[in-house]
Amino acid sequence: MNVLVTGAAGYIGSHAIRRVARAGHRAVALDNLSRGHREALPADAPFVECDVRETDRVCAALEEHRIDCVLHFAAFSYVAESVEKPLDYYDNNTRGTLSLIEAVRRANVRRFVFSSTCATYGEPGTMPITEDTPQQPINPYGASKLFSEQMLQDFTHATPGFSSCALRYFNVAGAALDGSLGEDHVPETHLIPVIIQAALGRREKVVLFGDDYPTPDGTCIRDYVHVEDLVDAHVVAMEKMSPGFVAYNLGVGRGYSVREIIDAVRTVVGRPFTVEIGARRPGDPPSLYADASKIERELGFRPKHVRIEDTVRSALGWIERHPHGYAR
Repeated sequence: MNVLVTGAAGYIGSHAIRRVARAGHRAVALDNLSRGHREALPADAPFVECDVRETDRVCAALEEHRIDCVLHFAAFSYVAESVEKPLDYYDNNTRGTLSLIEAVRRANVRRFVFSSTCATYGEPGTMPITEDTPQQPINPYGASKLFSEQMLQDFTHATPGFSSCALRYFNVAGAALDGSLGEDHVPETHLIPVIIQAALGRREKVVLFGDDYPTPDGTCIRDYVHVEDLVDAHVVAMEKMSPGFVAYNLGVGRGYSVREIIDAVRTVVGRPFTVEIGARRPGDPPSLYADASKIERELGFRPKHVRIEDTVRSALGWIERHPHGYAR
């Protein structure tokens, strides 16, 4: 297939475009480079520098490259930022997805895989989270993704023969196993790279955002999905999808607390570092982890990287090889 990857210069998108090519498909990258890195893209992949909200330009790219399937990763994804700047998230994430769906409609593309999030579930009363858990987001990021899912589902139901899938994943982490790709955010807010940077002496300390949650050790619990497993699942869904809309959770089926992640980094890096207790972040649920059995049952997908120490080790490999990120 000819596959358009949106957000292709970002953390997940850059892994995805390489995975698509390894699977034997022709990958086309699309990114506005507002938060991504041109250096993260394969030199031989066609690149369209474009915002997904530019409907006409996206449609032209779909037609020019005869796209068969879209993998949609382009989005803002910081929970705290979404609380501070909600309209930015509805504009970029929700309006961006609407624009992309409209371009897909015009270009008669028949497959669409949407990179969604567990944040659409909000703060469920029971764990693990299944695909039938009510979607009640508690922050604008989750809401922007839920609205996008709803638009995609409605469009799918109104379009005979159209296939779409929403993959709701939990905290993505890790890096390419060869150290060639990884996280390079400005600022970096994701837990594992932040802790690794502290352990390597590249930041003064780790701030633990709240230790009074209703969890066994008082810190938030999350399901950490390795980035290579995540993009594997997108390719599997793309290849096996059939007409209609379907949603799948992606996760390893258990949660790790922030303190457990801190301990894993200490074990892997082998250096002490300072941990400071700070205030809770707005919009953070205490516990989120997945029941990911549906995608295994229906598509045969199971994550390979389930030990948190292995995920940390891969992230460490990227950070050690790229102390200044891609271009800094």
